[in-house]
Amino acid sequence: MLLFLTSILSVLVNELSFLFGYVQNVNSFPQPLTTEEESHFLEEYKKGNEDAKNILVERNLRLVAHIVKKYMNTGREVDDLISIGTIGLIKAIITFDEEKGTRLATYAARCIENEILMTIRASKKIKTEISLHDPIGVDKEGNEISLIDILGSDSDIILDEVELKIQIKKLYQRMECALKKRERLVLELRYGLVNGISKTQREIAEMMGISRSYVSRIENRAIKKLYKELYNENC
Repeated sequence: MLLFLTSILSVLVNELSFLFGYVQNVNSFPQPLTTEEESHFLEEYKKGNEDAKNILVERNLRLVAHIVKKYMNTGREVDDLISIGTIGLIKAIITFDEEKGTRLATYAARCIENEILMTIRASKKIKTEISLHDPIGVDKEGNEISLIDILGSDSDIILDEVELKIQIKKLYQRMECALKKRERLVLELRYGLVNGISKTQREIAEMMGISRSYVSRIENRAIKKLYKELYNENC
């Protein structure tokens, strides 16, 4: 299951690679698209043109930089905040639906801000967890003790397990409604979602009587669909 979730996240990582140069230099961000240009590239992206999506991301990076200014006093580096905000921008473009009547910039601004806030909150949680392990004294034998030793962690473990089960249930529900039968089958076989035994693309190809490259295309398409379905809710 962790491998499967990692594969979904890797889609986003790959999308970020072409933006590295921009993140290093805020002044290099290109000018925003006109309304006509934006509509054109959104339509092209709907047709599967990945270059159109990259252009939409690049030409909206100034929006990321603008929102990042609000969080300059959080203690994080500017480049770090821009990278986080860009993840939100990519999620926005992947999940944007013109038919809902919202402008891309309005929708993207919300996704960018959500991504930054989620990361800041997660960082605070990690810092809190680290502080729980910091020594606060010694026991009768002279051994250091921390706050976590006093509080215990059983309740935290139970809560983490419950949260994981909720997320897994949500994942299966999204698979059921977002993917075609063949796409679900490929993911179930590929990542061992049914019996815990994962199979190679070649093994799946032999089972289904299709080529390995076709299995690869089905897998990639299914993961992108699922990624879009999962992150649409977050924005």
